[in-house]
Amino acid sequence: MSVVKFVACAVSGLLLVLSATPAASAGEPGSAGIGDSYFPQDGNGGYKVIRYDVNNRYRFASGKLSGWTRITARPTQDLTRFNLDFLLPVTQVKVNGERAKFSRPTRHELRIRAPRELPWGVKFTVKVTYAGTPAKVGYLGERNWLASRHEVATMNEPHIAPWWFPVNDHPQDKAKMRINITVPKGRQVIANGRLVAKTKSPGLRTWRWRADEPMAPYLAFFAAGDFSLTRGVHAGVPWLNAVSQRLSPGQQRTSRTMLAKTPGVLSWLESEIGTYPFSTSGGVVLSLDPGFALENQTRPLYPSLSTHHVPLIVHEVAHQWFGNDVAVKRWRDIWLNEGFATYFEVRYAETHGGSSGEAWLQSSYAARAASSPFWQLRIARPGAGRLFDSAVYLRGAMTMLALRNRIGEADFSTLLRTWAATRAGGNGSTEDFMALAESVSGANLDNFFSAWLFTPARPAATPENGL
Repeated sequence: MSVVKFVACAVSGLLLVLSATPAASAGEPGSAGIGDSYFPQDGNGGYKVIRYDVNNRYRFASGKLSGWTRITARPTQDLTRFNLDFLLPVTQVKVNGERAKFSRPTRHELRIRAPRELPWGVKFTVKVTYAGTPAKVGYLGERNWLASRHEVATMNEPHIAPWWFPVNDHPQDKAKMRINITVPKGRQVIANGRLVAKTKSPGLRTWRWRADEPMAPYLAFFAAGDFSLTRGVHAGVPWLNAVSQRLSPGQQRTSRTMLAKTPGVLSWLESEIGTYPFSTSGGVVLSLDPGFALENQTRPLYPSLSTHHVPLIVHEVAHQWFGNDVAVKRWRDIWLNEGFATYFEVRYAETHGGSSGEAWLQSSYAARAASSPFWQLRIARPGAGRLFDSAVYLRGAMTMLALRNRIGEADFSTLLRTWAATRAGGNGSTEDFMALAESVSGANLDNFFSAWLFTPARPAATPENGL
C-alpha cells in the first residue's frame, strides 16, 4: 500500500500529483509498562506471551548465571518495537531468527526494535542471550537473589523473574514455561510442572522441566542444590517433594513428614473449592531461609518445616486456586490472594477440631482496639510499599468470615466455587469479586465492602458488617 502526496498549484489552481511515497508504517511501539499504577515499569504493552523457553547455566562458586531465553508471543497491535523486563547484561537479541537492535533505557527495561514490523495476531519469537551475576543487581530497592555456595532458589513476590530470564513481568500476562537449567554433575534442579528429561555433558547435567498450565511470571522458579526427592500419585495427581540435604537430619525428617501432608490438604481444598487446577503438585524445602514461604505454581517453596506448620502448608496450597489459577488483575488486588489463603487456614482449623471461624473472627476483632494502626490500612488499596502488611492477610481473612456471616454459608460456598471456576486460568479484581458476591447473594453489599476493604477504620460491630 502507498499514499499519494497532493499539492495545490498556485498558477493553475489545479491539484497535481507530484510524487508517490511509500506509506508510513501503521505499526507502533508497545508501551513500556502494562498499566499497573503500583509498578509502572512492570510488564509491557503490544504483545502477549504464549511460552517461555528458559535455558540457563548456573555456577555456584561465582554466582554467575548465563544462557538464553526464547519467548513465543503474539502482537496485540502492529508492532515495531517492544520491551522486556530484565536485569542482567544482554549480549544478543534475535527476532524471528534475525539480529535485532536493542537498548537499555533503564536497568530494568530491555527495549527491542524488530527488524521488520510484527503484524497484529501473527506469532513471533524473540531470543535473548545474556550473562551476569543476579546477586549484584537490584530493582526498586529489592535484591531478591537467594543463594549460597551450595544452593540457589528463585523465589520472591512481586518481583523475581527479571533476575533470571527476560519477561513480560506482570500477572496479567500468564504463559507456559519450559525451564532448562544446567548445573554441575551431582547437583539437582527442581522447577514447576514435571521433569521431562535430564541430559548429560562432561561434568554437567541439564534438568528439563515443563509446566503445561500458564502462570504469572513471579510464580516460575528453579531451585538447585542437593535434595532428597520423594514421589507419588494422589487422587490421580502426581506429586514430587524435595528436601534440602543441607538441613540437619532431624530437620529433613520433619520437613519430609510435613510435605507428605500436601496431598491430603489438596484433597480437602478440592472439597471446599473444586477440582485442583494443575496437573502436578508437591513442595520444596530449602536450607536457605528467606523468612517466608511462596506459592510457586504447582510446587511451593518453604524454609525448614516444623510440626506447627500445617497452617502454612494449607495457606500455600490454597494459593494454587487463589493467586495462581485466579491471579490478581493489578497488584493492589493482593488481598484477594492473601485474604483468601489466610481464610482457608482458619477454615481448615474449624473443620479439623480447632476453633470455629466465628470464634476466630470475634477474637481477632476484639483483640484490636479501634485506635490500633491495624485498622488504618485500606486493604483493597494498600499501596506498593504495604502489599504484604499483616492487615492484608488478617483483615482480608476477617473480611471473608464476616462476608460468610453476612450472606450465609450456602451462598458463601457458592461464591468461592464460582469465583474459582469462572476466573480459572485468568485474573480478577476487587471490583469483580464484589460484583460476583452481590450477584450470588442478591444483597447490596456496598456498605459491607466499604467498611472492610476501603475505610481506614475498624468496622462497626453490626449485622450489616457481618459482626
